Amino acid sequence: MIGDFKHLVTFQERTTAPDGAGGYTETWQDLSPATWKVQIAPAAAADLERVAAGTVLTQATSIIRGRYHPGVSTQTRMLYNGKTYAITGAVFVDRRPPEMELAAVETMTS
Repeated sequence: MIGDFKHLVTFQERTTAPDGAGGYTETWQDLSPATWKVQIAPAAAADLERVAAGTVLTQATSIIRGRYHPGVSTQTRMLYNGKTYAITGAVFVDRRPPEMELAAVETMTS
C-alpha cells in the first residue's frame, strides 16, 4: 500500500568521471529523481524466493517496496539513514500504479 511507503531514500548509479590525470575514476551519481518513498523490511526466505525469480541472489538483508522507478536495477545503490544498501535483485510488479520489489544488502561503504 502506498501509505506504507514512509522511508525517504536516495537511489544512485555508478558512473565514471575524469580523474584529471588522463584516466577515469568510478563515482556515484544520484538518479533522477534521486529521492523516493519506499517501505524497508527485513528479508524473509519467502520474500527472497519471489524477488529472485529468474536471478541468483547471493544474499539480502532487506526487502524494499515502492512505486516503480525506471532507473533502479541491480547496478543501483540505495542510501537511507546513514546506511548504504546494494540492490541484489529486482522485480517489477504490474499494478496500477506499477510497483517494484527489491532485495538489498547493507554494505560497509557509503
